[in-house]
Amino acid sequence: HEQAQDTAFSFAGLKTAVRTRLAKLENGGTEEERADLAAAFQEAAIMHIERRLRYALVWCAEQQLLPTPLEGEAAKVPPITSLVVSGGVAANQALRGRLRSLCEANNVRMYTPPTRLCTDNGVMVAWVAIERLLLGHSDTATGTEVRARWPLGRALDIKLT
Repeated sequence: HEQAQDTAFSFAGLKTAVRTRLAKLENGGTEEERADLAAAFQEAAIMHIERRLRYALVWCAEQQLLPTPLEGEAAKVPPITSLVVSGGVAANQALRGRLRSLCEANNVRMYTPPTRLCTDNGVMVAWVAIERLLLGHSDTATGTEVRARWPLGRALDIKLT
């Protein structure tokens, strides 16, 4: 089937495929079968994330948002020179390595926190909220759009070829 060529992330099909395969294994499968399934899931998930980052980097290059040898600082806006990979997913060393290679190939520096600090993003967002409240800062939710899935940005809702 045709792969979506955009920056949207969804693992619904992958999760369903794993669940279906696992259900077909007799008695939950052998340890080796479960390990193979886990490895295949990890590889497919990393490829998905890699592909989406590659599309985003292509879009940034087309918009002159990445530094290039010919354009340097002459981009329309300050160039994107860094990527932060954080949260629980950043603890995965295979993912870190693959994304770091992709970033290096595109002259983008990748930053990751120490693995011991790579925890659930929900926890980090809650912590920031607590810290802001302790400092006396608060935001009103009135008129704020609440969405379960938020795009990476208006401009990135485009299809890339």
